[in-house]
Parts: sequence; C-alpha cells; structure tokens
Amino acid sequence: MNRHFEDARYYLKRAGKTATKGVKTELEPVRERFDELTGREEEPDPSRLDEIKADLREVQSKAEGEAREAIGDARKKLEEYRGKQSA
Repeated sequence: MNRHFEDARYYLKRAGKTATKGVKTELEPVRERFDELTGREEEPDPSRLDEIKADLREVQSKAEGEAREAIGDARKKLEEYRGKQSA
C-alpha cells in the first residue's frame, strides 16, 4: 500500500478515536442527568477494602463459633473429670 494511504488511514483512525472520546466527554453530564431522572443510578462496586472487611467479619464470626464450641467441650470434660474425682 502506498505510504500516503497508510499515513491517511492512521490519522483517520486516530481522529475517530479522539472524536469518540470528545463526544463521550460532552455527553457525560447529559447521561448522568438522564440516569438521575429515570432512577437508573448505578450501584458502586464494592471497593477492595469493603471486600476485605466483609471477609474479616465472616472469619471473626466463624472463629467466635468455634471458640464457643471449644469452651463448651472443655466444660463438659472438666465436669466429667470432677465427677470421676469425687466418686
């Protein structure tokens, strides 16, 4: 292909991308207003910090449950041991 055509194709492609970005930038406030009026506001994705906090809460509740279970088992064993000692 002729070098001039290659250059022209490159610049047309670049101009198209730049024009697309410009149109999106100009229409962004209109889109936001439309979404606001129609009630289509997007829910924000949970941030990484929120995901970690949720994971930590889950781990904490699991650990608390296991700790209660272990304490209950220990109490049973102590009662059995004390029952054998007094007999």
